[in-house]
Amino acid sequence: MRALVADDDRGTALVLGRALESCGVEVVLARDGEEALATLHTGGIALVILDWMMPGADGLEICRRIREQETLAHMYVLLVTSRDGRSDLVAGLDAGADDYLTKPFDAEELRARIHVGLRVLKLQERLAHRVTELQAALTTVKQLHGLLPICSYCKSVRNDQNYWEQVEQYVAEHSNLQFSHGICPTCYETVAARWERPAPQEETS
Repeated sequence: MRALVADDDRGTALVLGRALESCGVEVVLARDGEEALATLHTGGIALVILDWMMPGADGLEICRRIREQETLAHMYVLLVTSRDGRSDLVAGLDAGADDYLTKPFDAEELRARIHVGLRVLKLQERLAHRVTELQAALTTVKQLHGLLPICSYCKSVRNDQNYWEQVEQYVAEHSNLQFSHGICPTCYETVAARWERPAPQEETS
């Protein structure tokens, strides 16, 4: 996983970067807002730590840009600033930040907030994987909908390649169903009666 740290204070950026690296995250540094915006589009960025006040685009503007673009909206954004007023907190969250940390920050608090972000991102990844699985299952189920040609005599069905095959084979290929073969009571009576019927006697001359 890659993270972007955008802060024009190099010392703060290095502290944030080391905290992320201690959590096993690859870090990319940006010195101002414009460089941060350019880096966001390089791909692979999942976690973003932004300073509020930066040259170019500030942290609030970058938050808004992230939330406006579908390809970036999944990112977890932590806004770091010396502003600690209630109105500042509300403004940061309204702009699209997921979390808010005031300077000077405590190292343990920073690490804890990074762990929260990583947990959220891993949960998003698991949910996305689950959605993909469900979509694939739905596609498989939909393959069994529609008009299916079936022979009136032998009950074979015509597949997409215009070949005839047994109905259980077709269903098994287009779903997760598996068949176990048996005999229903009606068929059992028919078969049993056939076996119990006496064989015809040969005529003797």
